Amino acid sequence: MLKHVLLSAAMTLAVLPAAAQTEIVIQYPYGELFNTTHEQIREAFEKTNPDIKVTFRAPYESYEEGTQKVLREAITGQMPDITFQGLNRVRIFVDRGIAQPLDGFIAADPELETDGFHKAMYDIGTQNGQVYALPFAISLPIMYVNLDLVRAAGADPELLPTTWAEVIDLARKIKSVGDDINGVTYAWDITGNWLWQAPVFARGGTMLSEDESKVAFDGEAGRFAINMIAGLVTEAGMPNLTQPDMRSAFAAGKTGLHFTSTSDLAKVTSMVDGKFDLKTFTFPDVVPGTGRLPAGGNVGIILTKDAEKQKAAWEVMKFWHGAEGAAIMARTTGYMPPNKKANDVYLKDFYTDNPNNYTAVSQVALLTKWYAFPGENGLKITDVIKDHLNSIITGARAQEPDAVLADMTADVQKLLPRK
Repeated sequence: MLKHVLLSAAMTLAVLPAAAQTEIVIQYPYGELFNTTHEQIREAFEKTNPDIKVTFRAPYESYEEGTQKVLREAITGQMPDITFQGLNRVRIFVDRGIAQPLDGFIAADPELETDGFHKAMYDIGTQNGQVYALPFAISLPIMYVNLDLVRAAGADPELLPTTWAEVIDLARKIKSVGDDINGVTYAWDITGNWLWQAPVFARGGTMLSEDESKVAFDGEAGRFAINMIAGLVTEAGMPNLTQPDMRSAFAAGKTGLHFTSTSDLAKVTSMVDGKFDLKTFTFPDVVPGTGRLPAGGNVGIILTKDAEKQKAAWEVMKFWHGAEGAAIMARTTGYMPPNKKANDVYLKDFYTDNPNNYTAVSQVALLTKWYAFPGENGLKITDVIKDHLNSIITGARAQEPDAVLADMTADVQKLLPRK
């Protein structure tokens, strides 16, 4: 009798339909940096969340392309459920009513703090008093150093430069090592004027006045920054290279000092592959007390307005930005996870074994928001700033940085919203 009951029960289970899965569609930028990362996180997530299927769309080529794509899709109704966007793009999605607030999910989830979530994480994605995004991969600007070239230039590898004057002096010495050697490269054209904001913020400056009605980067901090960038060209002989060419030249052992994002660390380390002694070092001339550095990288934003999909999307977000997902991200990229548990528990041994990855973490107290300009012309303003900086990098106006700053200030001021 028991045998028949068990057989009947087994047959009943066999014909029951499989539990329905909720599909969550994700799109993220920079596939060359993040494909492996997101694949590994998805694999780990789906082991414990079989009721949610995560699907990826082809990666955005850049933050700019990702922003424009979502803005178009918002009109046609074809947005992904979750998008990963540059930290400075949260504002535009909130202003357009596209990003969905996360406060209700956060308030209803008592386990978040024990999984490493904290106020500073929420602050990065906060706009108009509500949380709309969670930071995923955080980068800060750092210096990559070829210690072999530092030694060849007769400098002490234990006394790396902490000021831009020292950077320029060391770069000149390194450049003299050989005709095919660059002293320094500076990835000035990183998306969103990130490495323009960095030296301004490092000196305690801001992009705009507090009420965002007037340009503020034309003050002392901005003058320091624009003259520093010009000095890299006129005094240190910095070549005009694209970011990929800068990276390749450094990895080939042809550049002594290279300034860019921590996000490049995994790629650069693999390209160097032991050819020379590579070290990362902190960003120069950060004024104690008032100096800050803009957090680069990207955030996750829920776009779907469907209530049931939002619940599933939140489970995805919790895992991606939680301790396990954040640790996977850190190990597979050069980015720093904002999740506290990931850094303190999951990655403790990783940082001991990989001190170059810890450089960004050591600067975390300096972290501030990557600034997004207000209004309909916000994205255009970054293009205007880039064009003016380009006139210095090409050498066309490298001898007149203060005049370039004045022109840049006037052009940006015209594009700001009128109060």
